[in-house]
Amino acid sequence: MRAAVGEIRGGVFHLPVRVYYEDTDAGGMVYYANYLKYLERARTEWLRAAGRDQAALARDDNLLFAVRSVTLDYLAPARLDDWLDVEARVARSGRASVAFEQVVWRGDTEVCRGYVRVACIDATTFRPRALPAELMEVFAGDD
Repeated sequence: MRAAVGEIRGGVFHLPVRVYYEDTDAGGMVYYANYLKYLERARTEWLRAAGRDQAALARDDNLLFAVRSVTLDYLAPARLDDWLDVEARVARSGRASVAFEQVVWRGDTEVCRGYVRVACIDATTFRPRALPAELMEVFAGDD
């Protein structure tokens, strides 16, 4: 497994993201759907920083994560070449799901705030399944 990008500080994972031309819309601002990509990257790198990666979970544990629901509030624009800090923090973990609170910052400005609920599913049947005890401990560690 390769090293994670980003770092955990005070129970919150921080991922630095540069805004590229491909991320922007005709008005020069980050296209709204691209924030979902930033949030996904932060959750993926948070899991890697916690010592697990999604490819190994699928291969070794027959486990996948699927986004169940997302709520986003867009608060300020981000533009080409901005540096963003994408946060991920476990808000709640259950038997077969995890909820993340996520915030995107540009300096001291809150750009976007989201709540993402992720379900644990079997990689073969795509049906919900319980999180393994080891992962429940990982997710509970950030409560």
